[in-house]
Amino acid sequence: MNRENKRRLYEKGWYKTHNCSDSFTCKVCGRPVVSAGAGSGHRNHCPNCLSSLHLDIEPGDRAAGCGGIMDPVGVWVRKNGEWAVIHRCRLCGHLSSNRVAADDNPMKLMSIAMRPLSQPPFPLERIEEMTARMGGDGCL
Repeated sequence: MNRENKRRLYEKGWYKTHNCSDSFTCKVCGRPVVSAGAGSGHRNHCPNCLSSLHLDIEPGDRAAGCGGIMDPVGVWVRKNGEWAVIHRCRLCGHLSSNRVAADDNPMKLMSIAMRPLSQPPFPLERIEEMTARMGGDGCL
């Protein structure tokens, strides 16, 4: 089914009341992706590399004309403790949030979550000096 037909089929709000059982091949890692095992009725990213495609403006509307690859750039924790992946489109820079699926790669999730700690915006060698300048004793 091509994108134009999906736009006609998925009216506003359709996504909320209908499960999506479509399978697809990941454009980044090339693995086949099926909806089974996701833990919900909607599969919108690859469980291996966590990449997605920029197809929607609102969930399920297929109204985004971009079609670019959405890279996982971060994770965040919702109020209820559920994790979500933040995706950024390579072409237009659009940001979106998708809940983590039950079968997502845990090592990939943790590596995305730890990225800010492993690449701080300052040199780690100067952390004692910076702590001392802020009024601390400079000891860790």
